[in-house]
Amino acid sequence: MERLQKIIASSGLCSRRSAEELLRQGRVFVNGREATIGDSADPAHDRIEVDGAPLPAAPRQVYVMLHKPAGYVTTLSDEFGRANAAELVSSCGVRVYPVGRLDRDSEGLLLFTNDGALAHTLLHPRHEVNKVYRVTVRGELSDAQERLSRLRELDGEPIAPAQVALLEHQGNRALLSVTIHQGKKRQVRRMCAAVGLTVERLVRVQEGPLCLGDLEPGKWRYLTDIEIKSLKGVQCREK
Repeated sequence: MERLQKIIASSGLCSRRSAEELLRQGRVFVNGREATIGDSADPAHDRIEVDGAPLPAAPRQVYVMLHKPAGYVTTLSDEFGRANAAELVSSCGVRVYPVGRLDRDSEGLLLFTNDGALAHTLLHPRHEVNKVYRVTVRGELSDAQERLSRLRELDGEPIAPAQVALLEHQGNRALLSVTIHQGKKRQVRRMCAAVGLTVERLVRVQEGPLCLGDLEPGKWRYLTDIEIKSLKGVQCREK
């Protein structure tokens, strides 16, 4: 038995949030009975209908890792017609969606999947999935590691402390490793700006148990069975 919103999202009909709205509107029925949020069902045995139509069979679940190059946006539609990262994984066989975002100028690991339930788990802040970035910065580097680590607020919003390590240092440039789990919009760039550092390059090298490794920019690959299992094993750590 699974929660109905999870079953609906897994079918590819809509997101989990949209599925919850369908339930609120009384548009979902299980075995002829109107369902509500919190109800569960067995998709293998129960008849689930949305707006009177049977719920579509869940498509084959696909999990893809892309090394997003700079210059690509991760929104599914872009009013300016800019290059979209989804175009780079269009040959994977099914329509997949990015899990989170990397801004246009950033590079690195970007997960795509049609598994809505897993995407929801990875993106929900209470699960605190770590994301690791290699960040090339320039500016006043004295105590830069400590200044970034001490940040607790961005533009009036509280943030969780980041883990920051100095990897290389030459002149007024440095390579930092920055680990966060919140993923606020352009968070790492804004953190650097807040302490007077300019980001020259930002590459995401790890998300949860997934590592970018030697995957080349612009290339993608399917996740291994072990990687998929490790992603699905991400545990909720309540605050």
